[in-house]
Parts: sequence; C-alpha cells; structure tokens
Amino acid sequence: MTPSATMAVRLEAVSIYYGRLAAVQAVTMDFPRNKVVALIGPSGCGKSTLLRAMNRMNDLIDGVRTAGRIELDGENINAPGVDVIRLRRRVGMVFQKSNPFPKSIYDNVIYGWRIQGRQDRARWDDVVETSLRRAGLWDEVKDRLRASALELSGGQMQRLCIARAIAVNPEIILMDEPCSALDPRSTLRIEDLIGELSPAYTIIIVTHNMQQAARVSDFTGFLYEGRLVEYDATSRIFTSPAQKQTEDYITGRFG
Repeated sequence: MTPSATMAVRLEAVSIYYGRLAAVQAVTMDFPRNKVVALIGPSGCGKSTLLRAMNRMNDLIDGVRTAGRIELDGENINAPGVDVIRLRRRVGMVFQKSNPFPKSIYDNVIYGWRIQGRQDRARWDDVVETSLRRAGLWDEVKDRLRASALELSGGQMQRLCIARAIAVNPEIILMDEPCSALDPRSTLRIEDLIGELSPAYTIIIVTHNMQQAARVSDFTGFLYEGRLVEYDATSRIFTSPAQKQTEDYITGRFG
C-alpha cells in the first residue's frame, strides 16, 4: 500500500546498480509532503543507496547507475539538463556522522548562501539566527557564533548540520542514520527536532532503530535485499504488518 496524500517525491520502478550488482531493485513508492517517512531494514538492504538517489549523491560514486524514474514535484531529477546544484538546494541531506566544516558556527550555517554567490549580507545574520532557532541550537551558541564548530558536542554538531541544511530553505531533508553516533539524550533532542520540523519540510530518515522509526515517522517502508517489502502508515507497520517478513524483522526474529 502507498499512502494517499500530496506527494513531494515519487519513485517508479527505481533500481540502482553498483556495476552489475543491483543494490536497489524496482522500488516504487511515494513520499507525502510535510510528513516523516522512515526507511528500515537490515544493513546492506539498500536504504542509504535509495536515500542518496533522491538528491543524486550517488552521482559522486564511480560505477553507480540508476534506472527508473524519481520525480520531485513531477520533475524527473535524472533527466538530461537537470541542475544538480539546484536539486541539492531543494533536497538537503544530513549524514550519519556529523560533518561540520572546520569553520565558525556562523560560517557553517551560511555556507550554502556563500557557495550560491548570494552576497546580500544584510540578511545573513537573520538566516543564521532563524536556522539555528529551527534546529534548536540558538540559545546554546548565540554568544559564540564565531567560535569553531568543532568545539561543539556531538549532538550540537548534528543539530548544526541540520541548521546548515535548512538555511538554504530546502523542501525535503534526507537523514541517513542521524542519531547512530549520539548518546540517548542527544538522540531524543534530534527526534524532537524532527517532529518540530516536519510541518515545514518533508523528512525521509534511514534508521536501524525500530523504536526511533515508530516514534518519529508517519509512514515506514521496510526494505530487504534491495526490494521494498512493505510500505504503510507507521502505526500499521508496527502493529499489524501485512507481510510476515516485516513482522519477523520488527520483532527481532532476523536482521
């Protein structure tokens, strides 16, 4: 089953190959606008590969080929002539390991504006404050914006990376295991932040943590060996999945 709602992203028979190896096989699914979708499944099932396809980060890996169709607001993102830089402004990404640049907190947040050549510096302070507020970090760093981002804690670094992603006003935020390197308290703060951001952004998160998927997402897709086994409302996936394979995975019988 595919959720019925206004869709931000549509995948139609998407397969992704590393050379001849099909890491993702004929996945079709829709991602509703301003909702949180979790992708779950065992390691190596294709979750992160599928996620990276949505802003063409796989283009940076030699030998990777994508078949099928990925649409953002009805536009085929793999069509000839698509501006990949513009695409990545619309589809931001937060990685598993927080990756702040070795710059100040301020310069990290405004980085996207700089590389776009947007020199309206009068707005920069507002963009930095707004982004840090949305990421739940402003009150912790407002008095040290010129300090190195590398001085922050792990949880603060990850929230800074979220602030950097939303500073360029994307429509979609991709999150690849954003809490896997964090302590429980920082993980809870990121989960709360996902809930706070979802009314304004479509969020797609890859996670190995079943409890996290159940807590933060509206819809969940379960992948196994590159195939989409089941996709439905999270409440249904975790209480009455249609496929036994899904039930076995979420109850810990394999994975």
